[in-house]
Amino acid sequence: MPALRFVWESFRASSGLEPRLLDKLRVTAARPGVVNFELDIEKQHTNRLNILHGGTIASMVDLGGSLAVASRGLFATGVSTDLNVTYLSSGGKVGDKILAEVSCDKFGKTLAYTNIKFLNSQGEVFARGSHTKYVALAWKDPQNIVEELSPRKP
Repeated sequence: MPALRFVWESFRASSGLEPRLLDKLRVTAARPGVVNFELDIEKQHTNRLNILHGGTIASMVDLGGSLAVASRGLFATGVSTDLNVTYLSSGGKVGDKILAEVSCDKFGKTLAYTNIKFLNSQGEVFARGSHTKYVALAWKDPQNIVEELSPRKP
């Protein structure tokens, strides 16, 4: 999806956090409202126990929610109003790969609601999250690509 790639590159070029922490995150699949990505755990992603840091997971919930909104065509992906993470077990250690699937469950004129689940290399869910974004002002960005949201004419 060109719109999603454009937004991800913008995050990487202009944000302070994503280029440092999540630069090697790879989007593996995308369609309107759903994005899959993966990340190989490196030292900067871990805590002092040498396992995946909860803050890294929370950052991926935040970024994942933005990417899910971007997959619907919004370049300006709004601002966070709520973010939740539930940690079920350790996500892994350096060298492990984690997988994530995020969906935009409701996409309105004011708010967008997203959910994400994280799986370890054994395919077990180790964390899940939700992210609510205020998107009312994002609809006005001239870089939006929202044709796929417009009703199709027969």
